[in-house]
Amino acid sequence: MARNILIIEDDAEILRVLETVLTFHDFEVTGLSRTDDIIAAVKNYNPDLVLTDYMLPGLNGGRICQLIKGNEDTRHIPVILISAYHEQAIALVNFGYDAFVPKPFDINKLVKTINRFLN
Repeated sequence: MARNILIIEDDAEILRVLETVLTFHDFEVTGLSRTDDIIAAVKNYNPDLVLTDYMLPGLNGGRICQLIKGNEDTRHIPVILISAYHEQAIALVNFGYDAFVPKPFDINKLVKTINRFLN
């Protein structure tokens, strides 16, 4: 059974690459360029994992992590934060993400990180 990944990435090219690669690796993928209500999106798409960029219009990835991890119904869902911002700068605030993957990312390492949480 394919695992469902919700990707939130506002760069259309990166989103397309992520959707293509993760679909190739037998994941079911839903891509959004933004969300202003992450809890509604999670309830709608029922992902097994959320992959989100940090810099987004509307809610940023850090706030998305906080909202997912702060909600009783969604806190069990792993959240991977991806960003070109340095991890230490983002880590200054405890967003609650399960893993951080810096951009530019190695797609094989990203898939291994995803699999670590879904297997």
